[in-house]
Amino acid sequence: MGQMNPEEWTQQALIDSADAVWGCDTIEKANSFIASLPTPMCLPNYVAGKLGLPVLDATATFIDSYEPKTGKLLYRLPRAQEKDVEDAIRHARAAFQTWSKTTRSERSVYLRRISELLQENRELFAVWESIDQGKTLERARIEVDRAISNFSYFSTYIIHEQTAARMVDGVALTYEHRSPAGVFALISPWNMPLYLLTWKIAPCIAFGCTAVAKPSEITSMSAYLLGILFQKAKLPAGVVNIVLGDGPTTGAALVASPLVDGVSFTGGTQTGIAIRRATAHQIRKHLSLELGGKNPTLVFADSMTPATRERTIRIAATAAFENQGEICLCGSRIYVERAAYEEFLALFTEYVTKKYVLRETMGAVASAQHYSKIRGYLQLAADEKATFSLGSFPPSVEEGGTQGYWVSPTILTDVAPDSVLLKDEIFGPVVTVCPFDDEADAIRLANDSEYGLAAVLLTTDGARMRRVGEQIEAGLVWVNCWLVRDLGTPFGGMKNSGTGREGGEYSREVFTVARTLHLPAY
Repeated sequence: MGQMNPEEWTQQALIDSADAVWGCDTIEKANSFIASLPTPMCLPNYVAGKLGLPVLDATATFIDSYEPKTGKLLYRLPRAQEKDVEDAIRHARAAFQTWSKTTRSERSVYLRRISELLQENRELFAVWESIDQGKTLERARIEVDRAISNFSYFSTYIIHEQTAARMVDGVALTYEHRSPAGVFALISPWNMPLYLLTWKIAPCIAFGCTAVAKPSEITSMSAYLLGILFQKAKLPAGVVNIVLGDGPTTGAALVASPLVDGVSFTGGTQTGIAIRRATAHQIRKHLSLELGGKNPTLVFADSMTPATRERTIRIAATAAFENQGEICLCGSRIYVERAAYEEFLALFTEYVTKKYVLRETMGAVASAQHYSKIRGYLQLAADEKATFSLGSFPPSVEEGGTQGYWVSPTILTDVAPDSVLLKDEIFGPVVTVCPFDDEADAIRLANDSEYGLAAVLLTTDGARMRRVGEQIEAGLVWVNCWLVRDLGTPFGGMKNSGTGREGGEYSREVFTVARTLHLPAY
């Protein structure tokens, strides 16, 4: 962090940098571009349809963002101040006056155009997502495809959505009318930057709202590229604005502004609590908070037959270690029926060893700070005499070093029932494997958490699928699969995993206000 240098922020430099970055659609081109820079590039805000400078004064500072795979400084971004945030909100409010009055078919055209441009530039976005976040290129491609689907889905949903109408005893016709709720703060996390940001932007503008988005300061490249893409799609100025910065300064100003009508946030539970407190006096403000998870995977013995165990092991491992375990839906607490425990652990460890290989099929964790957090939990595991069935205590690293933030897949057993390793969201490539005795014990263990976001249930018993699945305290339950999504189904969690649901008509609830009209029948 340091004082901003206005000489680095000439408008021509911003244009030249955007053109150069947009041309890097392979890892080789991107790395060559990064190596050619005399100083790290600076990412601008995207406000009123333009990539532009923040307000520069003596107090303005920038934030350094490092490449996870190397630990080297990748780019800098402004820490947008309250005045910068309020400027973006004013542009969003001005754009809302016209955007909210566009027809659904008009908005659908823009959404389709954005989806098509993302498809055309799929590899470009995947390359930079992989570099910026640390994930593998293969994983990044999957998430770009999901971002494409976000815009494509809502482009058709809004032109086919239905509403309710009823006749009241022949006296009056009543019908539901919905209108856009206003300007939204859209705040996304660092683990799936493009996918989760577009999951918010797409429905927001589809339902006629406008937005001020703030990506994580750790992974802002996707948002920067989206700003360029919105320009290419000729999205009207001010409909989507993107401000860069941290949570305490930029995010706090955005959330608390009385000119913001709603907040859609994905991130940690503690930040969600802070948002609730900051907006408690703003009763009218719509809140959708998708927060942390400490998700269970329940493995019943019937899923470990010769015909099914390969699938069981694959699903449990995928749910544990995809994207380095940096997915809020990962199954990091694995509970196995005691009769199958030893067999599962041996096969699971063997599979993970072969499938999840650092620098090949598994990327680096996102930042030095997060690396240190994970390392702290592994130190605790060693102190508590847990067994490292796979993995070990990693060395310390420094921000700005050259080794990168690499954590090996780690499987912990013999973990004490009251250990925080079973309670805290570690959010990395670390899982615990514990036995359970029977169905009731499995349900008890699964629900023994302050969180209730997701769960995985592995069994071949059809009655158990329903019986157990309906008792697990989680917003999403996957049976013999993981991360399968229909974008019309409700997404969100129970307990401290958040409030509100998004997806299809549930997103409509977030981004619109409802009124009921009563028309006389005579």
